[in-house]
Amino acid sequence: MSDDLQSARPSTPAATATEADTAALSRRGLIKGTAGILASGIFPAVHAADPIVLRYLGTAVNQDKKIAEKFKADTGITIQYVAVTTDDVTKRAVTAPNSFDLIDTEYFSLKKIVPTGNLRGIDSKRIKHADKITPLFTKGEIGGRKVGDQGTAPKKVMYLEGEKSKVFATSPTPFMSLIPTVYNADTLGIRPDLIKRPISSWAELLNPEFKGKAAILNIPSIGIMDAAMVVEAMGLYKYPDKGNMTKKEIDLTIKTLIEAKKAGQFRALWKDFNESVNLMASGEVVIQSMWSPAVTAVRTKGIACNFQPLKEGYRAWAAGFGLPATLSGRKLDGAYEFINWFLDGWAGAYLNRQGYYSAVLETAKSKMEAYEWAYWMEGKAASQDIKSPNGDVLAKAGAVRDGGSYEQRMGGIACWNALMDENTYMVQKWNEFVAA
Repeated sequence: MSDDLQSARPSTPAATATEADTAALSRRGLIKGTAGILASGIFPAVHAADPIVLRYLGTAVNQDKKIAEKFKADTGITIQYVAVTTDDVTKRAVTAPNSFDLIDTEYFSLKKIVPTGNLRGIDSKRIKHADKITPLFTKGEIGGRKVGDQGTAPKKVMYLEGEKSKVFATSPTPFMSLIPTVYNADTLGIRPDLIKRPISSWAELLNPEFKGKAAILNIPSIGIMDAAMVVEAMGLYKYPDKGNMTKKEIDLTIKTLIEAKKAGQFRALWKDFNESVNLMASGEVVIQSMWSPAVTAVRTKGIACNFQPLKEGYRAWAAGFGLPATLSGRKLDGAYEFINWFLDGWAGAYLNRQGYYSAVLETAKSKMEAYEWAYWMEGKAASQDIKSPNGDVLAKAGAVRDGGSYEQRMGGIACWNALMDENTYMVQKWNEFVAA
């Protein structure tokens, strides 16, 4: 994903407050009671006279009004959403670390942010469920098996050498760069009712059979990965690392896209979540780069749409919470409280019900109905209708989730969203494709 785009879920910013509200307040440390709080899993309400406001920098997709409202109800702490584009999240982290108290960013952005020293290593001793974070992040494994790690796999950038380190650690340390929030594995979306035959390969995106009815994602760092999956599937080239192409490899990839575009293959190059939904729902497009929640959004309209498992595997993405190095005092305590609350189950269950995956599966499971967990996570047929957090029917009783279980889907990762060494050149060439 990795987007400045509108999600299927609401992204209305929560109640706002100014920094002036808290500037004059004396520090009242929350650390003293942290051990007991974390052991109990109970998040105390912060006294109304001592309001904490956390400026949460991220994209609109991950900023959910209901999460902010639930957190405030549980703790008294206000989340003030600062919604910007994916690129601007990184820019702010690099140039204005004082402008936020909590950052929600993709793991691939860390290669730009961490060397500045603007992120603080997150002390895992202050994270109640740190040892329960999925091994996909800590070890690069699902079900005891290694998954594909081309690109910026989280395990490569998960740990820092210390709290104030500007370099990644080569093995686990007590300090994490980000605490994972949401992640998923992306593939192609299709209209099975209009295609009427099995689709099993990324190569189908450029199949002339779908001339004028295909679309690709127009966010360069993600679209190039989808294109690379297609190039390999077509047998044109095998990349040593799709997530870190040489200039020659970028040239080959873009040349393949430009040839397809000039032949009329693409109906659209989409940037916006809702655009991808509308293209599919209207039938203007029958096969395209797509995200799981977008497929869900099409289905809620009563239109057949599959998030198609492909033999070459998935392109994965992951986001996480980070803390600015400048954060201190009660704000820092409040940020740790939010992260701990986020991992405690309610938010994880809320996200899982939308087709995302959460960092600590055990706590999310405890907040979901058994039939929901069976459908979303175990790949089992729904024993009753599956509904979104808003009550929309996402799948009828008897339906099975596309791609199957968590282990099947996330175990099928081929590569991750990435920041290439030749990123500037890649974006320049991508823009040539867009303009062609």
